[in-house]
Amino acid sequence: METWDAIRARRNVRQYTDQEVTRADLERVLEAGRRAPSASNWQPWNFVVVTDRRQLTELARVWRGAGHVATSAATIALVGAEPEDDAQAQRLQYDFGQATAYIMLAAADLGIGSGHAGVGDQADARRVLGFPEDHFCAYLIALGYPADRPLRPIRHPNRRPFDDVVHWGRW
Repeated sequence: METWDAIRARRNVRQYTDQEVTRADLERVLEAGRRAPSASNWQPWNFVVVTDRRQLTELARVWRGAGHVATSAATIALVGAEPEDDAQAQRLQYDFGQATAYIMLAAADLGIGSGHAGVGDQADARRVLGFPEDHFCAYLIALGYPADRPLRPIRHPNRRPFDDVVHWGRW
């Protein structure tokens, strides 16, 4: 798929087929996240990849909106060190957002659906994923092949009109 097609095809997928995502495809998606832009090339992210069904089911309990994680073929947890101050916290969230977008677009390019989730219960996430005490899990990105329909460019996305969003020169 071309980049523009992947951008237009990407949507939140929360129901997956039983098809496994290959290790090669997971590595390609992770490499896209690793290459994401980062403030001052800080690269604050660590990626924990979960494919074990029991572990995915446990991980789905760390946030009320993460039920789709249990049925995903794989889920990537974005983990980073606790920020030292507010400025670092803001950069960290921006960098995690960049990595998330790159991961999701690379997945869409391969026809793999993705659905993000937050993490509310850090202690449970730490228990399931084993990350250090001075780290936290920012987001989960569930991956799998869409159960409803394959990814393809969406002709009429449910988005605000272009002219309501874009302002040329001034608001």
